[in-house]
Amino acid sequence: MIFDPEIFEITSLSLQVSTLATLISLLIGLPFGTWLALGKFRGRSFLLSIVNTGMALPPVVVGLVVAMSLWRSGPFGDLRLIYTPWAIIIAQTVISAPVVMGLTAAALEALDPRLQQQLLGLGASRLQMVWHLWREARLPLLAALMAGFGSVISEVGASMMVGGNIRGQTRVLTTAIVLETSKGEFDKALALSALLLVITYLINLALTSIQQKGGRK
Repeated sequence: MIFDPEIFEITSLSLQVSTLATLISLLIGLPFGTWLALGKFRGRSFLLSIVNTGMALPPVVVGLVVAMSLWRSGPFGDLRLIYTPWAIIIAQTVISAPVVMGLTAAALEALDPRLQQQLLGLGASRLQMVWHLWREARLPLLAALMAGFGSVISEVGASMMVGGNIRGQTRVLTTAIVLETSKGEFDKALALSALLLVITYLINLALTSIQQKGGRK
């Protein structure tokens, strides 16, 4: 079964969708989390509480909101993204971005606050200071990346709602597992589950190796 072309297609789409959603979440979450960690402004605690709440957003709620937004009568219905891979990417980004934001903010807040002043005192620009802080916090930031990826590669509720689990178009590993289970094909469901676990383990193993090498420097 593992050599079935359809399985390769489902696996490939799963990796493409979740990887892209994680990268978009990183592009959004890293700078926004940094701003929350380093900024001194009114309402900062409120925004942090919103982000921390977002880290526990139920995927089905995200799926419902995204589906309503992308539906024909929704505000973005004209884009015709519902039941496409892009709809899944959007939903997974909404799930993953708060995770990256929250863990980024926590990682930078854990650094010695005097480090910022030292860097600025040595003549570093604001951007150079942020870059050095990211380097100092690279291990927990990699953990944020792994957590963001883990929150979407195993997600099923939102993907099912906005993607429709359409064969050859939007079927990913998690939705395929649900489908096979509903059909009573438990052997196939278990095989797909094992494949998902192996893929997730290998990706996290690679990221952990990078994290550990970075920790020895």
